[in-house]
Amino acid sequence: MLYLPHTSEEIASMLKVVGVDDLDGLFSTVPEDCRLRDNLNLPEALSEWELNDHMASISGSMAVSPEYKVFMGAGSYEHFIPASVSYLLGRSEFVTSYTPYQPEMSQGTLQAIYEYQTLVARLLGMEIATASHYDGATALAESLLMAVRITKKRKVAISSLIHPLYRRVVQTYFNPTGYEVLELKYLKNGMTDFTKLDEMDDLAAVAVQSPNFLGCIENLQAIGERAHAKKALFISSFTEALAYGYLKNPGSQGADIVCGEGQSLGIPQAFGGPALGILASRKEYMRSLPGRLVGQTKDLDGKRGFVLTLATREQHIRREKATSNICTNNSLCALAAAMYMASVGGTGIRELARLNHDKAEYLKKELKKAGFKISFDSPTFNEFVVEFPPDFEVTYKRLLERKIIAGLFLAPYYPELANHYLLCVTETKSMDEMDELVSKLRN
Repeated sequence: MLYLPHTSEEIASMLKVVGVDDLDGLFSTVPEDCRLRDNLNLPEALSEWELNDHMASISGSMAVSPEYKVFMGAGSYEHFIPASVSYLLGRSEFVTSYTPYQPEMSQGTLQAIYEYQTLVARLLGMEIATASHYDGATALAESLLMAVRITKKRKVAISSLIHPLYRRVVQTYFNPTGYEVLELKYLKNGMTDFTKLDEMDDLAAVAVQSPNFLGCIENLQAIGERAHAKKALFISSFTEALAYGYLKNPGSQGADIVCGEGQSLGIPQAFGGPALGILASRKEYMRSLPGRLVGQTKDLDGKRGFVLTLATREQHIRREKATSNICTNNSLCALAAAMYMASVGGTGIRELARLNHDKAEYLKKELKKAGFKISFDSPTFNEFVVEFPPDFEVTYKRLLERKIIAGLFLAPYYPELANHYLLCVTETKSMDEMDELVSKLRN
């Protein structure tokens, strides 16, 4: 790739167009105390061998090493990944593939996305799915904007039991738009309270997460009926895609749009990234979908081929006509999810989901027997909330020293849930490890 720097005359011309005198003027909105005036304090450069040794020493001192037993999910889940996925995903033709602008040169990439779309649509019970979103949070925000475009209404109602960080991203998207985001409170059983919907009007969409952030399984069918009675679209969100190997999928319960996080499908946690935003809908809303949609066709010789059927991104069409200007192909993560679903298979996903559910129920039962209070009595999937004694913070730190992470403290997200912790169990946790957790909680 050639690097052609701009001349001082070209830079001056561009600065004149945007209305600033110099390059520093481009950063005038950044407060002075947030700007770096000195040179970066960086160490001397290392050779490749020295750098390899340095990175190896850092990785060996990571806080969350394999010896840690992590009973925390909250949107990022530890699952076993088949060796076939790791091996195939590392092949150069997959790792180096880019956006398939030229279909005749990108048949492999296009087919991979097409297969991913098919598998996601089957898992969620929807008619079409795209592969163009950063993570579950942006997929939710894009879904709500999609509903606004479809209905021409200006309000959306979202459950307060949708992942707190997802709701913050929604606010970031919606604050400049003039559209209103209404929040639905939750009941004492850990489920969303939808009675206030009757008092709301001009709703474009009603969004709920199931299993919700507290691990409880929402009644999607009842929620969908309420949303449709208000002439609003029903958006079903999720953070744990594997749940639909055990639960009825959202499409079968009336969802118009389904969105969420696909990290559980063959993507390692990797200290918070990368992620995979999943978005699927009914076919009638296809032209309002953000991102791109890969379709199947035939070439002049009658052979099967793949093309970008719809590409409503600003890279492809005029910005004012684009459905989103923040979509990415995310094809490597989508390919990992497709490989995972194909490797595990439909029967495997059902068995794996059942295992996640049953192991969580085992830990829940043992904690009850040990005298701890399970906060909500609604059915859960692989996460649930436990109320511990007020001095549990000391116990938590003691467990952390013994390389056990006993859930997520909920008070920063729900101040009313002081002393409550969200615990998660997946297939990676053995019965012995769960028994050890309960034993150490007692002592």
